[in-house]
Amino acid sequence: MFAAPFIAQLGKGHVDGVYTMAKDPESLERFASGSGDGVIKVWDLTSREETWSTQAHENTVKGLCWTKDRKLLTCAADKSIKLFDPYNTSSSAPPVSTYLGATAYTSISHHRSQPTFAASSSVIAIYDLTRTASTPLQTLHWPNQTDTITTISFNPTESSILASAATDRSLTLYDLRTSSPLSRATLTFATNKISWNPMEAFNFAAASEDHNIHLFDMRNLKRSLNVLKDHVAAVMDVEFSPTGQELVSASYDRSIRLWDRDRGHSKDIYHTKRMQRVWSACFTPDNTYLLSGSDDGNIRLWRARASARGGIKSARQRQKLEYDAKLVDRYAHMPEIRRIRRHRHVPKQVKKAGEIKNEELAAIKRKRENERKHSRKGDVARRSEREKMVLAVEE
Repeated sequence: MFAAPFIAQLGKGHVDGVYTMAKDPESLERFASGSGDGVIKVWDLTSREETWSTQAHENTVKGLCWTKDRKLLTCAADKSIKLFDPYNTSSSAPPVSTYLGATAYTSISHHRSQPTFAASSSVIAIYDLTRTASTPLQTLHWPNQTDTITTISFNPTESSILASAATDRSLTLYDLRTSSPLSRATLTFATNKISWNPMEAFNFAAASEDHNIHLFDMRNLKRSLNVLKDHVAAVMDVEFSPTGQELVSASYDRSIRLWDRDRGHSKDIYHTKRMQRVWSACFTPDNTYLLSGSDDGNIRLWRARASARGGIKSARQRQKLEYDAKLVDRYAHMPEIRRIRRHRHVPKQVKKAGEIKNEELAAIKRKRENERKHSRKGDVARRSEREKMVLAVEE
């Protein structure tokens, strides 16, 4: 109840909104952020200050990712992809290499082990970092698809699988080994971000415009594994924790939420009075902290467990904390304990929007039940909550 999850703001932040972030897979301390004015900054979590920054693009940075040799790939709507070396060059140094495209780039993702990366526009282009030529090795797209692909993500375990989402509300899976698409699901709302579960090769989460997060198994896109509901505006970003058991989401409703993978509602909500629309959120690689980037230009550092405290603890302190946690678990079914455990202070505007949303959803549900009640048996099919958002699946 008296938890204080917010730790600090990093440095002086950005001048413009923070729209994308990327963690260095080879480091616990370094991560990069990109803003709406085209500036890229690399931060050090130990000192909480920026260590490197450059004017990478002319407009909003759409995608960021690190390579295996600790270089930084960026893309933007100025039709360029740039490769920087923040560890070995100064801020004023030009990019190591530049890849030019015919259309604006929207997202970028690096292969886990090989020196290849994918960039999305109206198609997905696969590039090889070891080649000097800036022409892609292969291009992937669904036949007759003309809509812009908004986000892509390599599967970290089944590393030849690539997932993408487009403005036509589709989720598409590709296989690099055959250079062809595998399957596509058309949803009721567009997807803003895709995150693969690092511990379960087939499962991924999709952050949707319908205020929910949908968990899918890529072997069966006809229904979702779970629907995570609590946000009252579009979910802009989602990421699995390194353990694969938790998720963090960033939303347009100016809050970030923490979820257990197998529960439909959030276990915690983080917010501050000054924080504006949150565009990006992620776990640190050690699963201890969270990072969030918002429209106000600030990057904030949070505790992954709101009531946890850092510092060295004696054996007696550790034993006391473990004993307290066991007590809470043992008596979690009791009404008073359950009420205290579930209580979270929610911003006034989020609470009000949630009440209005619940009324609207109840009205829609009541209308559907009335239609079913006054129709012939079997005319109006009852669909589960996990199937409603999937309109069609193509193989």
